[in-house]
Amino acid sequence: MKIGIADYGMNVWDGGTCFDLVERLRQLKAIGYEGIERLTAFSGEHALQSAAMMRKLGLDFGTVRAPSPELSIQWTAALGKDYVWTHVDGRDFSAFCRQVRIQSAACRRWGLHVALHNHMGTPVETQEQLEEFLRECPDSKLVLDTAHLAAMGGDAVEIAGKYASRLAVLHLKDWLETNPESPDWTKRGRFCGLNRGNIGLDNAAVLKEAAKYGFDGWVFVEHDTHLQEPLVDLEWSRQVVREAGY
Repeated sequence: MKIGIADYGMNVWDGGTCFDLVERLRQLKAIGYEGIERLTAFSGEHALQSAAMMRKLGLDFGTVRAPSPELSIQWTAALGKDYVWTHVDGRDFSAFCRQVRIQSAACRRWGLHVALHNHMGTPVETQEQLEEFLRECPDSKLVLDTAHLAAMGGDAVEIAGKYASRLAVLHLKDWLETNPESPDWTKRGRFCGLNRGNIGLDNAAVLKEAAKYGFDGWVFVEHDTHLQEPLVDLEWSRQVVREAGY
């Protein structure tokens, strides 16, 4: 497995964006990470320059996020990666799955897979919905977000083993529930460092279960919420993954 960062939370902490990707990558490498999930590019030339820069630093990435879904597919294929996130707007489950199947067919023409990121507040947030989605969209892979699933009562260990062959990547994080009665998931709690939540999520067990069934891809630590310098949180979580044997 390769251990990287899904750096959304770092962007939030920094002011909503990344101001200096080279410095960020150097900092992440120094604490033991091997890359980031999504290379964000605004032109084909920018994508090539960023990919070359990452290679020069000895780092890698999982997929490309371009100005449009079509370009995301094309640039991801051109740079030798194998999946893009779902990018559809279906508000009900049936429409969502139909649109993902269309995107999946487009990805296949470029030798890629589409991959669903399960997420609270979307048509695929519970374990039941996730498993139904995987049946309805058999060509789709999965960006398994352990905390989004566990916070909705799902079993991330079970999913990691049962669908190991469908995993594009793993997103590891934890959830601190502070207001369980709130109907708004954004107010029920917050994401936090590995082993710092209170819902019984065992990310080390998720890793071991996925590996037992053959998964050997990218594992991305993701902290959506930082209350202190992100590198402090991320170094802590890297050590948790290291102690799990990775």
